[in-house]
Amino acid sequence: MIRFRPLQLVAPLCVLSVASGCSSSTSSTSTKAVDSTVVAIAAGPEASVSTSSDWYTCAPASPFTGLKPIAAGQRLKIATTVAPITSIVANIAGSLADVEGIVPEGTNSHTFEPKPSVAKVLAEANLVIVNGLKLEEPTKDLATANASPGSAVVEVGTRTISPDQELYDFSFPKEAGKPNPHLWTDPPLAACYARISADAMKAADPANAGAYEANATAFIEKIHALDTAFRAASNTITPQNRQLLTYHDAYAYFAQTYNWKIIGAIQVSDFEEPTPREVADLIAQIKKVGVPAIFGSEVFPSPVLEQIGKEAGVNYVDTLRDDDLPGAPGDKNHSYLGLMKFDFSTMVKALGGDPASIEALDVSDVAKDSARYPQ
Repeated sequence: MIRFRPLQLVAPLCVLSVASGCSSSTSSTSTKAVDSTVVAIAAGPEASVSTSSDWYTCAPASPFTGLKPIAAGQRLKIATTVAPITSIVANIAGSLADVEGIVPEGTNSHTFEPKPSVAKVLAEANLVIVNGLKLEEPTKDLATANASPGSAVVEVGTRTISPDQELYDFSFPKEAGKPNPHLWTDPPLAACYARISADAMKAADPANAGAYEANATAFIEKIHALDTAFRAASNTITPQNRQLLTYHDAYAYFAQTYNWKIIGAIQVSDFEEPTPREVADLIAQIKKVGVPAIFGSEVFPSPVLEQIGKEAGVNYVDTLRDDDLPGAPGDKNHSYLGLMKFDFSTMVKALGGDPASIEALDVSDVAKDSARYPQ
C-alpha cells in the first residue's frame, strides 16, 4: 500500500510531513563549519581525521579499528557497495588501487543479497567501504565474516553523521531501527564520504598517502562546485515549488541542507496495490500544494505514481536515479558527479527553475576511474 505519514527525526532539525513539509526552520548542523582545522584522532595506521570547512562538516572521526598498512610493494585492494560510493572511492584511488563494486547498478540496494562468490572479493580486500546506516547489512555481514587479518570495513555514512542527525520518516520509521541511509544525495555529506574514504586509504597504504590526499582535495572541490551551482539554480525556483514528491525516499538530507520540503514518498509495501482512496487522497494533496512535477525513479518504476501525476494534472518525471549512475562504465558522465548533475538539473528544470549553473559544471573525474562496476 501507499505509506505516507509525518517524518520522525531523532533531533529537532526539520519536521517534515506529507501535509506541510518543513514546519520549523531547517538546521544546518551537518553542513556548517565548526572550525577550519584538521584534527588527528590518533597516530599510526589506525588513525582517522575529521575535516571541517566553511561548507561541510563531518562527524568526529574515530580510528579504523584493526586496519594495518599493506606490505611494501603490495597493491591496495578495495571493495565497495553501491555505485556512487564506488565512483567516489575510484576518484581518490586513481591507478594506485584496485576498486571493485559489489552491488550491481539498477539493483535495489536495500534488499540486495550478495552471491556466495562475492565472499572471495571481500576476503581479498584490504578495505571494504560501505554506506552503513543499515543499508547493506547482508554485504557488511559477509565482509565481516570473511575479513582477512589487518583489513577493515569502513561505513562512510555511519561515520559522516552522529546518531542525533539520523533521519527517520515514513519510509524509514524509527520503530524499525533503520535510519534513512541516503546521505550521498546531499553534496556536503558526500564530501565527508570522500574525506573518510581518503583517510582510510592513507592509513592502509601510507606509501601513496600524498596522492590519495591530493585526489581527495581535488574531488571535494568538485563537490563544492556542485553545491554552489545547485544553490544558484535552486534560487531560480519559486519557494512554493521547492517541494519533492518522489517514489523512493532518497532526498531527506538533501532537503534539510537546501531548505526544500519533502511532500512525501510512495513505496509499494508487500507488493500490494494502493487503494483507490489512498490514490485519491494523494491526488488531492498534490493539487493543494500546487507543485508542477512529481518524480519517479529509474530503479523503482511506479505506474501508480504515473497515474497520480496524470490525474493531478502535473508532470510525472520518471528519470531520477538514486544509485544508478548515468550511462555505462567508461562513459564521461558515469560517475557520482554525473549522477548528481543529472538529478539536480532534472529536478530544477521540472520545477520551473533554470538549471544553467548545474549544466555548466565540469563533472569529469579527477583521476582515471578504473573501478569495476557490476551491471
